[in-house]
Amino acid sequence: MELPAEILIHNALLGMKGSKGTLLHMSELGFYEVNCHFGDKVHRILLPISETAIILREPEESMPESLEIER
Repeated sequence: MELPAEILIHNALLGMKGSKGTLLHMSELGFYEVNCHFGDKVHRILLPISETAIILREPEESMPESLEIER
């Protein structure tokens, strides 16, 4: 994943359900560094990886149906 990345954030602790944000960094110490809108301002927040789900806003390109995967 290339950073920064536009994401959707799910975190129960902060009540975030699909909140838009920008993923800036994934730390080896166990947190995501994210820019997120709260009201009319952008805030940088640290979210614990273990309690946070992130989804890229842009969907993956679909694979051609004619493509066969060898098993």
